[in-house]
Amino acid sequence: MSSWQVQGGAACPHAADAPPSSGPADACPDCLRIGGQWVHLRRCLTCDHVGCCDSSPHRHATAHATATGHPVLASAEPGEHWAWCHPDQALLLPAR
Repeated sequence: MSSWQVQGGAACPHAADAPPSSGPADACPDCLRIGGQWVHLRRCLTCDHVGCCDSSPHRHATAHATATGHPVLASAEPGEHWAWCHPDQALLLPAR
């Protein structure tokens, strides 16, 4: 059984393979390396890489997904339980 369900009837074959998120993160390592700042954090569900969101100046999470082809990023913010599939532009919520 998948850890994620697709919201709003969108099709997303990646949801079935995406594991649950390993939880919140404290920092964007890519921003720390360059002295940048982040707004929110996202975690790659393929390799566990943490990057900053698209509201952040450097958009490291999306850059990671684009560079690697890893499709699903989950929120790495405390109390948030959702993921986003980049290729399918689909919101994923925890399966019930």
